[in-house]
Amino acid sequence: MASALNIASNAKTFRVAVVGVGLVGSEFIRQLLAFPAPSPFRLVSLSSSKATVFNPDGLSVTASSWTSELASSGRKPDLQALLRELAALVKPGQEVVLVDNTSSNDVAALYPQFLKFGVNVITPNKKAFSSELSLYEQILAASLESGARFLNEATVGAGLPVISTLKDLVATGDKITKIEGVFSGTMSYIFNEFSTGKAGGPSFSSVVSVAREKGYTEPHPADDLNGADVARKLTIISRFIPSLRSALPKGYQSVSTKSLVPSELEGIDSGDEFIKRLPEFDAHFDKMRADAAQEGKVLRFAGLVDVQAGVIKADLEKYSITHPFATALGGSDNIIMFHTERYGARPLVVQGAGAGAAVTAMGVLSDLLKLV
Repeated sequence: MASALNIASNAKTFRVAVVGVGLVGSEFIRQLLAFPAPSPFRLVSLSSSKATVFNPDGLSVTASSWTSELASSGRKPDLQALLRELAALVKPGQEVVLVDNTSSNDVAALYPQFLKFGVNVITPNKKAFSSELSLYEQILAASLESGARFLNEATVGAGLPVISTLKDLVATGDKITKIEGVFSGTMSYIFNEFSTGKAGGPSFSSVVSVAREKGYTEPHPADDLNGADVARKLTIISRFIPSLRSALPKGYQSVSTKSLVPSELEGIDSGDEFIKRLPEFDAHFDKMRADAAQEGKVLRFAGLVDVQAGVIKADLEKYSITHPFATALGGSDNIIMFHTERYGARPLVVQGAGAGAAVTAMGVLSDLLKLV
């Protein structure tokens, strides 16, 4: 309550434009509209892939009315027009914020322009921060030039305080030696179910199939099994470590990544066909599980940023059955360990739900509150 009162007493107002109204976007709008009055936030624009609404003084919408208002708009989305409209709202005492809840490369490519014109950018979209280094450097330069901020807590670990913790460690002068973790909710679920320390268990293909049915995987499971999602997250966190900022010129494509997609299935476009063919390779995964169990270990798909060794990789690793990656995870949890100079004897651990609309939207809203 005290923090809400502090926010309410702040004279500054925030004009907020939301692009992307899918699962995360819809939940973010619900959380934003539920913010206690008097709220410093004015929702001025909503954009889907088909329509957009804009009112510089704030949209008169509620949690139950915004979807119909957006659907009935005859205006097509236009990012360049939105850029101009938001730039015109930037003035002393009035902050303007673009909240990008899409996974679009097109929106991500415009972050430098929004920032240049003084529009803050908040997003769970990993694309801009895990692609070519040149785009990331343009984002940094535009932010420095205008003073507008970019915040991307929800790109890694959804609502978990992963990036904010890393930023605080670096800003206060701690030296990061290593960050390791299970960064993918999908991979976490799959291997928590598949590899428990016993030689036997459910087949790999059946676990992936159930994960898909539960909505843990992308429609095409290869988009998770190829390791690219973990590689993107490793890119994002490595760029907050000063000595590694330029280590990945091609972003996630520069990360050493182990794909779990069998080479014979790499060209399959259909997710249904992929699931149908995956049982052909169960024996391969069964052997890996049995070999790990014989060593008293489990399989986990983990990400590693080893600052001292200069290694950034996403791979299927074996961990002792007593290791936290074996004992502490359930469902689609993420767990990230920060090994630093200060946290030398025992790492700082962040753990919890790493996927889902509610916690991801919470991460986005928490970034918005950092601007107040």
